Amino acid sequence: MLRESMQTSGQTVDLRAVTQGFGAQAEVPHAAALAEFAEAVVLRDTGRTDAARAGLREALGPEGLVDAAATVAAFHGFVRVADAIGIPYTTAARGEDAPELRAQIGIDAFYRVQSRD
Repeated sequence: MLRESMQTSGQTVDLRAVTQGFGAQAEVPHAAALAEFAEAVVLRDTGRTDAARAGLREALGPEGLVDAAATVAAFHGFVRVADAIGIPYTTAARGEDAPELRAQIGIDAFYRVQSRD
């Protein structure tokens, strides 16, 4: 989805930041705050999530916070649904994902990818 939205908007983002962290050079507005919020939600750390939510509200306003929360929830849900119904990684994206992109951003190092179901 990120790759598609970049193509639509004409922006470029170093996708390695998805797994390696966003640096100061990232051209994603509020990247650090967005990443912190996503990490806190995935880790189910209530205190950290509360703090990240407050930071996003301040940076993005209430509407931006709702958009960020909906996006995090959707991505978190996609993975849970796929895992729950047993969709193996090897058939994700109908088997047409980009191996060079996986390697570039470090996805191949994830356990689920290495296990090859």
